[in-house]
Amino acid sequence: MRQHMNRTEKLDLRLTRAAKQTLQAAARAQRKSVSEFVLDTALSEAEERLANRRVFTLDPKNWDAFVAALDAPPRRHPRLERLFREPSVFDPENKS
Repeated sequence: MRQHMNRTEKLDLRLTRAAKQTLQAAARAQRKSVSEFVLDTALSEAEERLANRRVFTLDPKNWDAFVAALDAPPRRHPRLERLFREPSVFDPENKS
């Protein structure tokens, strides 16, 4: 579970009967209460959506190393190059 310690805030929702039944069924399938299921699911989604927007800071030495890594030419990966040369099941001509 995530961030469930010391719960002091409350969030109320209005939802349809069908939505509530769906949440209850999903919670039962994961052996959680509806509250646990909704909170875990909502926090997971929120963390994923915010992952690209996080701010990070670096000291000057690490910033220079970071910029150098971004500016460096890409490394060759022979196995990856071979993979891209092989036909893909996602190519229209390779679908059965």
